[in-house]
Amino acid sequence: MRELLENAARRAIAYLENLDSRRVAPSPEAIAQLNALDQPLPDLGYEPEKVLELMDQICSPATVAMAGPRYFGFVIGGSIPITLAANWLAGAWDQNSVYYYAAPGTAYLEQITLRWLLNLFHLPGLFAGAFVTGATMANLSSLAAARHAVLKQAGWNVEADGLFGAPPITVIVGAEVHPSLVKSLGLLGLGRSRTVKVPADGR
Repeated sequence: MRELLENAARRAIAYLENLDSRRVAPSPEAIAQLNALDQPLPDLGYEPEKVLELMDQICSPATVAMAGPRYFGFVIGGSIPITLAANWLAGAWDQNSVYYYAAPGTAYLEQITLRWLLNLFHLPGLFAGAFVTGATMANLSSLAAARHAVLKQAGWNVEADGLFGAPPITVIVGAEVHPSLVKSLGLLGLGRSRTVKVPADGR
């Protein structure tokens, strides 16, 4: 196990140390090389070392250098060394932080971090929060909470009674609304086409 993990660490470190000199977008040749991975499902698994070798030799050149200093696409921030190292350690812990008694260490870390975020944004201590996987789940969770609050004020229990017969909800969005929010509206049954769009002013 130690040799395998050290192998992965060496490859990851070499990848990061090369970011300053490599091109940001993968070359057409690197993209074409991905076809080598398109093989029939094997009857037997590969050796672990071979898996790392394939990932590094074929996939690493086909990545976008998002962790490097010359990537400016979207609003994605590259990780810094300590966040990557902490993520490695957390992956080794392999915890399911569904509730405190299942994983007290990671659950406590989440509680502290959420409290720090409240302090950072000057929010009242009675506020609560949660960590999600990305923009879609953030919008989905926020809209679900808003749907609950709005319908509760109207005397409707959406969790118990569903949306059939519920009072209609109007969602107001900007003209440049993020696609993940529109997708979340569909997943929550609020309707992607039932929004009211307000113009954006370019800022």
